[in-house]
Amino acid sequence: MHRFILRKNVAKFSLYNISLKNLSAGVHTYVYELDRKFFEAIDGDEVRKGKVTVKVTVKRTTSAFEFNFDLKGVVQVPCTRCLDDMDQVVDAKNRLIVKFGKEYSEESDEIVVIPEEEGEINIAWFLYEFIALTIPIKHVHPAGECNRAVSAKLRKHRAVSTDEEGEDDEAEEEDFSDEEDPQSGDPRWEALKGLNFEDNSLI
Repeated sequence: MHRFILRKNVAKFSLYNISLKNLSAGVHTYVYELDRKFFEAIDGDEVRKGKVTVKVTVKRTTSAFEFNFDLKGVVQVPCTRCLDDMDQVVDAKNRLIVKFGKEYSEESDEIVVIPEEEGEINIAWFLYEFIALTIPIKHVHPAGECNRAVSAKLRKHRAVSTDEEGEDDEAEEEDFSDEEDPQSGDPRWEALKGLNFEDNSLI
């Protein structure tokens, strides 16, 4: 969705346009500094602030363009536990293959087709996605750095929840202990108990 929006809003992200149509053979290098303005402009859900250095190399082959991205820096994301901002290290390498075609399409996560008549690609949203993918599902402050007020409320909530879960666990154990063995009372199991499976004469 955002990739298509960025293609239309080229003026705002023109810095991240890479012209491929007239790119000579060999490897070409581009360097970008992504700061708070970048993250605010791109308006993504995961990251709003940060400072990340990106090195992009583009290699032209006979049929495509191979992009390799090296991203290093720090972004601020809300702590999963207390919701205060915390630093999340970004250290990632990503790859993208770009090919010419009639219209814009994505053949896979790593292969993109762009209109040959346009001859350029805007990589702003790709950069944001690569950074967002480095953020783990659960990201929390180091021990002792969470918001104290929120942490205290969370501990109190967990204490209540643990008591309630303990009662449920005891009830569940009692329920399981009351269940009958599904094998008991079945005459077929009684017959199998008398068989010696190590006796090869049965084979």
